[in-house]
Amino acid sequence: MYFDFKVKIPSGLAGITRKKIKGITYIYYAYEHNYSSEKGYTVPKSTSIGKCIDGDLEMMYPNTNFLKFFPAEELLETKGEAYRSGCLRVGTYLVLRRIISEYHLDEMIGDIIGKNSGLFLDLAVYSIIAENNAGQYYPDYAFNHPLFTDKMRIYSDSKVSEFINSITRDQSLAFLNGWNEEQDHKQKIYISYDSTNKNCQAGDIDFVEYGHPKEDTGAPVINYSIAYDQYNAKPLYYEDYPGSIIDVSQLQYTLEKAGGYGYKNVGFILDRGYFSKENIHYMDKCGYEFVIMMKGMKDLVKSLVLEVKGSFEEDRRYSIRDHKVSGITVKRQLYPSDEKERYFHIFYDDRKKSREHEAIEAKIDRMAECLHKHEGTKYEIKGGGFARYFDLIYYNKGKKDEKFMYGRELHDVINEEIRLCGYFVIITSEKMTAAQALDLYKGRDASEKLFRGDKSYLGNKSFRVHTSESVHAKIFIEFVALIIRSRFYACLKEQMQKGGKKNYMTVPAAIRELEKIELIRQSDCGYRMDYAVTATQKEILKAFNMTAANVRTQAAAINEDLMKIEKEG
Repeated sequence: MYFDFKVKIPSGLAGITRKKIKGITYIYYAYEHNYSSEKGYTVPKSTSIGKCIDGDLEMMYPNTNFLKFFPAEELLETKGEAYRSGCLRVGTYLVLRRIISEYHLDEMIGDIIGKNSGLFLDLAVYSIIAENNAGQYYPDYAFNHPLFTDKMRIYSDSKVSEFINSITRDQSLAFLNGWNEEQDHKQKIYISYDSTNKNCQAGDIDFVEYGHPKEDTGAPVINYSIAYDQYNAKPLYYEDYPGSIIDVSQLQYTLEKAGGYGYKNVGFILDRGYFSKENIHYMDKCGYEFVIMMKGMKDLVKSLVLEVKGSFEEDRRYSIRDHKVSGITVKRQLYPSDEKERYFHIFYDDRKKSREHEAIEAKIDRMAECLHKHEGTKYEIKGGGFARYFDLIYYNKGKKDEKFMYGRELHDVINEEIRLCGYFVIITSEKMTAAQALDLYKGRDASEKLFRGDKSYLGNKSFRVHTSESVHAKIFIEFVALIIRSRFYACLKEQMQKGGKKNYMTVPAAIRELEKIELIRQSDCGYRMDYAVTATQKEILKAFNMTAANVRTQAAAINEDLMKIEKEG
């Protein structure tokens, strides 16, 4: 089907060819190239995108394929007025809309944000699909996707900026209160708590401070943490606080918030960065259980490892096959004044031992090479940990003509580190087996993936805002996006456990595949699916209890909405 309006034939683009059939010149576009082993060369896959206009070598009448492969091209009939693409990507939108409805996020955001709740949800979904949080690119996303806004209205980047600045702190707090009220407080859960930080390079932001960023760009940072329900795979609440506050200091405030949201029967799963005597004591005081990794070089860890070393590593009774490690449990006090005995779960991993041993050897080799370069020179070795591993010998030490002579390895120190290679310790407040403790701690993978998703997939390595209010608003939108994306991830993971691991069942790969489900605008201005749902797309949809028939029905409903919007002008 060819449209009755004209467009310019794409020029300067590889893959555009002309073919004359029965006196009519058709324009073809090579959209794919595949190598043929039989023919020994690459064979293009081409399709017609239009037909030439008599007497005009630069213009053509386009067909639906043109709208599919060149959705961003400006159509002359709508120049200056076109606000929606002729090719709408609906697959991921339909899945995310289902998750939003399942969690009643549309109702919650509607009650809190009001008439602009659709734009709020669009910004959250945009950050997931486009892997970006920059407001200036939102109109490009909105141009070729269905929207939650009233009448699917596309707003400009200036409107987006104005809207973000209008979101208040009270609204984000109201959402957190409402979201946590919806959770089951009677169920025993383990909350995985972790934090990260984001660079912020501009603006009048009162809680941006220089701190200890994971990616040091020389800019001040904002700390950002999430409490994640490990059993139900849900982010529960978040905090944003000044960059100079360290993780270990913030934890007690987080524990208070858990109580404020009504969580009583909970345990916290924490990384080694939160380990401190004060935090352990505070968790005891609050009645919270804990599972925490202990820093490997602590004296207590060393003594415990050396005490049990050789008694369990090769004993089948202590093998934890799910994680390919061995583990044993001992009871001890955590510190001299501790009123309770804790459970220390000591693990040994052969592969971890090999990696860590090689890392130590490589480190010592690098240090020795560096010291060798300075032998016989007037050079004082400072920093870098050299004095820990080497006895540094100087000629005429302390005198004017002092020279560095050589470094002698401290074998006892190095050997002690090598003996500890492959071991790690997890401490729990409650009695459990080593296997149970490791299962709980390994469950942190979900929250860690959440942070990687936040910084990599959602494009949020830094904030592109200029005021404290807009920072809080962006974090609010981002948190809602993480709730949606976390459910997306959990559904895919559950489906993989049923049907086996497939490379298209990761979140980014699934989104890319679902984005190929498109509606093409035809000459009657109606939007229809261009082709059937593929087998791969059906497998992905199955993770969300959706079928190809669901997609067709909802696609038809989107078309009806768009036709109604068109009719109303």
